[in-house]
This record gives sequence, C-alpha cells and structure tokens, in this order.
Amino acid sequence: MIIFGAALVGLYLVFWVWHSPWVGRLAKADIDRYLAILEKRLLPAEDVKAFTSRVRSWVEADDGRPVYMLNLIHFLPQFRTFPGAPEFRGTPQEANAYYERSIMWLWLRHAAYPIFSGVPQARNLINMQPERTWGEAAVVRYRNRRTFLKLLSDPSYAPVEPYKFIASEIDLVAVSSKIAIPDLRFVIGVGFVIIFLLVGWISAV
Repeated sequence: MIIFGAALVGLYLVFWVWHSPWVGRLAKADIDRYLAILEKRLLPAEDVKAFTSRVRSWVEADDGRPVYMLNLIHFLPQFRTFPGAPEFRGTPQEANAYYERSIMWLWLRHAAYPIFSGVPQARNLINMQPERTWGEAAVVRYRNRRTFLKLLSDPSYAPVEPYKFIASEIDLVAVSSKIAIPDLRFVIGVGFVIIFLLVGWISAV
C-alpha cells in the first residue's frame, strides 16, 4: 500500500506540473518570436496580420494565469478558397470535426483541453445586431497565454489549422477564470465515496 500510495502521489505531481501555469510571463522577445512564426505559418495569409495584431495586445498584458477560450463558430454555406487551402470532401461541419479530432493530442501535449462543446438549440434569444447564426460553441482551457502561442506555433498545427478556416468564421474570446464550478454530480459522488471509505476505515479500526 505504501508503494501504491507513493505511485499515486507521483502521478498526481506529474499531473500538477502539466496542468499548472508554472512558466513565467511572456517577455517581449518571446512574443516577437512566436508572432513571427504565426505570420509565416497560419492561413489564410490575408487575415493573419489582423489576427497577430490583436493577439499581440492581448499577450503583452500576460498575467501568467490560465485562459479560457470561448469559440463561437459560424459555419459557412460553402468552403472558403484561398492560397494553400486544402481540398476536403464533405460538409463544413465535417471539416471542423476533422480539425477538432486532429488537434486533440496537440492540445493535450500543450496542457490544453476542451472543457465544453455543444450545438446551439436556437437562434439568439436576445436580438443582437448584427445577428449571427452559431453552429457550435466551445470553451478550451489553456495553461496560460504562452501555451496558446506555443500551440499555434507548433509545426504540427499548421497543416491542420486550414480545415477550420475553410469551413467557418469564428469569434474567439479570451476569458479569465472568475468562478469555475465542476459538475456537482461528480463532486457529490466523490464526497459520498470519501465518506463511505472513511466510515469503513473507522469501523475497521
């Protein structure tokens, strides 16, 4: 049991290091290096300058804390065409699903993972101007802003990224964590298991 307990502690420490934002804040040299890579690799090229300009102002205010990316995805009626765009046989929704499957291990390698994804049940219930029709909404957790840049700069991301942008338009909003509540069914269930084991141990003693 001692060896088993030590193994669990070791696994937890590995998870803690993977999950925690232990790397320092981004320096200007880091930001310049990452954005230079993005401008060379990301597609479509005509949109990259505007994207990196917005990203720069965001990462220059790096606080080193985790980031939650809200993705509001509008699927196009037909695929976009631009230099370097891949050919895909299927629907825009299928192209986006291919992107999400392909990026899953890349997310995990960079200590990022989706915590929510779903399809809207109805159009906007509040009249927003201009009104858009969302095909999917998702939230992805990144360990920090550095992790977001590292993932986009990873050489294995560039071949996958165009499959999202031939199929959709995205509103991408970076959000800091204020209140994060896990599924209460899980919390209550784990609590009851702990109580059960504790009572059993006390009874055995």
